[in-house]
Amino acid sequence: MLSRTADHLFWLSRYMERAENTARMLDVNYQTSLLPQSAAAAEQGWRGILSISELIGSYQERHGDVTPRKVKHFMVADEGNPSSIISCLRAARENARAVRGTLTTEVWETTNQTWLEFRRLLADGLLERDPSALLEWVKFRSHLSHGVTVGTMLQDEAFSFIRIGSFLERADNTARLLDVKFHALDGEFHGTERDNSHDFYHWSALLRSVSGFEIYRKVYSNVIQPDKVAELLLLRPNMPRSLAYCMARLVSNLKQVANKQSDDTLRRAGRLAADLEYARIDEILDTGLHAYLTQFLERVGELGAGISRDFLMPSS
Repeated sequence: MLSRTADHLFWLSRYMERAENTARMLDVNYQTSLLPQSAAAAEQGWRGILSISELIGSYQERHGDVTPRKVKHFMVADEGNPSSIISCLRAARENARAVRGTLTTEVWETTNQTWLEFRRLLADGLLERDPSALLEWVKFRSHLSHGVTVGTMLQDEAFSFIRIGSFLERADNTARLLDVKFHALDGEFHGTERDNSHDFYHWSALLRSVSGFEIYRKVYSNVIQPDKVAELLLLRPNMPRSLAYCMARLVSNLKQVANKQSDDTLRRAGRLAADLEYARIDEILDTGLHAYLTQFLERVGELGAGISRDFLMPSS
């Protein structure tokens, strides 16, 4: 496969996944902001959204103080923000258009229609009237895109590059979300159980942001505890948005497209997946969750660079 084609497929899926992840974070934070809390706590929640995406500096240059309305506009409808939902959906659509002949008609039409309909919903003022409805729509369209891709595309190299992009982006986002939210909720802990209603709603919100609330109840069948939340989202191999699940699927798809120059990248991915497979949550928490996630994000960044070097960058 041409590296240019692989590059478009890889970034098509990354941008669609990023749009969904942003919608998830914003929707949960919006719902949480409706709970009784101090103004400082509410501002910290919106600032956390910017921190997860490393956009605090960019936001402050353009908008100054942090307010819910400004953050929502910046993260949803600001075309000057490359990580906003509108920018991600536009980039996904442009990447899909560039490899239109490689995609099935259903995948192209889903991606194109998502972009066109999203612009219409913004123009109709849905973000101001009902932010949750708009964000829920973005999540639904991303799920539709994933389903159409799995259900209609030949599972060849093109399909593998799409999956690689999705799982790399998802792992990166889950790690960032965990890091920021655990810090906001007194993240450095050692398995202590906290049972006040404020903490319950915020831990619930964190789980809901990765569609993990019902899964947590099914797996653990008890009250929400920080160490169990961390275990679910880091190490649970059958949790679709956990780091362990994402890295296992990433390795599987990398093997499908491996070439002579990708041995080191595949080795790095395999080691990271193995570290997650055999890790224990008590050991991670004893050494520090923030340090662990920082190192994980560095390794994921190196993996992304390796994938670009081995498959996506045109030979000079």
